[in-house]
Amino acid sequence: MKAEERWQSRFRAPRVTLPVWARRAPARNVYRSNASGTWEIYAWDRTTGATRQVTTRPKGTSHGTIDPTGKWVWWFSDTDGDEWGGWMRQPFYGGPDEPIDLEPGFPSGIALAATGEAAIGMARPGEGFTVSLVRPGEPARVIYEHAEAASVAAISLDGSLIAISHSEHGDSRHPALRVLRRNGTVVGDLRDGEGKGVLGLRFAPVLGDRRLLALHERRGRREPLVWDPETGDQREIWLRDSGEITADWYDDGRSLLLVRANRGRTYLHHYDLPGGRMSPIDTPHGVIDGATPRPDDSVEYSWSSGAHPPVIRSTNGHIVVSHGGPTAPLSVPVEDLDVEGPGGRIHALVSRPERGSGPFPTVFLLHGGPTSQDDDSFVPQVAAWVDHGFAVVRINYRGSTGYGSAWRDALVGEVGHIELADVAAVRTTMIERGIADPTRLVLAGASWGGYLTLLGLGTQPGMWAAGIATVPIADHLATYREETEALRAYHRALLGGSPEEQPERYARCSPITYVDQVEAPVLILAGENDPRCPIGQIETYVSRLAERDHPHEVYRYDAGHGSLVVAERITQMSAQLDFARKHITPGP
Repeated sequence: MKAEERWQSRFRAPRVTLPVWARRAPARNVYRSNASGTWEIYAWDRTTGATRQVTTRPKGTSHGTIDPTGKWVWWFSDTDGDEWGGWMRQPFYGGPDEPIDLEPGFPSGIALAATGEAAIGMARPGEGFTVSLVRPGEPARVIYEHAEAASVAAISLDGSLIAISHSEHGDSRHPALRVLRRNGTVVGDLRDGEGKGVLGLRFAPVLGDRRLLALHERRGRREPLVWDPETGDQREIWLRDSGEITADWYDDGRSLLLVRANRGRTYLHHYDLPGGRMSPIDTPHGVIDGATPRPDDSVEYSWSSGAHPPVIRSTNGHIVVSHGGPTAPLSVPVEDLDVEGPGGRIHALVSRPERGSGPFPTVFLLHGGPTSQDDDSFVPQVAAWVDHGFAVVRINYRGSTGYGSAWRDALVGEVGHIELADVAAVRTTMIERGIADPTRLVLAGASWGGYLTLLGLGTQPGMWAAGIATVPIADHLATYREETEALRAYHRALLGGSPEEQPERYARCSPITYVDQVEAPVLILAGENDPRCPIGQIETYVSRLAERDHPHEVYRYDAGHGSLVVAERITQMSAQLDFARKHITPGP
């Protein structure tokens, strides 16, 4: 297979997300797939094997779930990827969509009870955040509202308790947890103090059980906690092994599935609550994007590695679900790189072409978030660069998750410059080791990674031969004025206040401040309907490039913060490869 065909086939290969199953009807499941050429919601009956496509929308569908009884599939309807809209529901076996009677807004969490009730969080400009208790056919009741960021975390199976993550204390990066009754009265609050967030996960999957599974940061990383909000009883689950931990309930509420992420790989453990015994669950080396216990105590999980495309596996030893069609071609395995940086040891992942020994033209591909991370999972974009002779370096700079709370929180204040100092340290090591050619380096990334790309081109102009920024922040101030309410709260937490409170910091951390120092040619990809990195501030940045006749290209597409259409993703990747080939001599 030719390189052109190989990289495109990785995007086109049918993919499936981990199925979500109805707690009271485990044979009924929903998942998302790109089998139609667009990411949509599917319903799957395990008893009959029947699968049907629930949503069919030109720009795809991002959010979908199933209620505990298995009667209804819920999905969020926005307009062309702008993330503004409302919830719909459809009978599991098909029928007309029913709109949920709430004013439109940006989604801020949903949780469904076996009683037919739904707790739905919404955010609206100028109105802040609300949580409503909804029973279709009856008027919705607002049970919580606040100007600061809040979202629905969970609802008990009987609908009597609703858990809300909130930042009334003004720090959305470290939320607190509150449990309410149906009428909005407070049952319990859990907050661990400054710089220590508490995240709600799920109530025990047993009728009448009040215990809530949550994550705390009391020991410098995220670890599980079982909390009874009525009695105040807490039980911390501690692991000796390093890494960040999350968890889920087994169906009987007596055991937990622990998911541990460490240095870009994932490990599963079974934890017996009555006895306190923990045992590892055997899974292949790689990354597990999601895992869930089934009623028979097996665990289903979505697995991939840098070399192997994703598959939905079971600990019973079989493939859970597949849409058929050709599988994605393999890619190269990922190599680990550790570099001593200005803020501590930096973990990076390197993918290099199979042919040649280097130095290679190299793409420094920066992740978004910023509280995200790169790992040893299968990424068609990375494989495409490698197929075309480029090495790819992905860096878990300060601000990334997966390396403890201190590493993640080191980003506060001088954002952008901190991450780029780590990028520069890894760049130096890659050159010294003869892997990266210093004259053929591309800085690239999407979302926060796109922001870092533009900032790096302006503040490190002699280090990069080309830059590719996808849906970037170009100006923090202009972005703040137009972005969603949740992201405004995040901006305030990250930069120490609003633009009015921190004008110099907003300017100092904005790429547009350094636009006249950019030397490398730039490609910018932007969504017309992006509510996170609005296109207006990108247009202003581009106009500044044009004023001085700086070489640049702009690719605009009719969607939001990314596209759910496979063909569009291929077109965007083609634009990036073509741009790089114009300005960088590729490898063999």
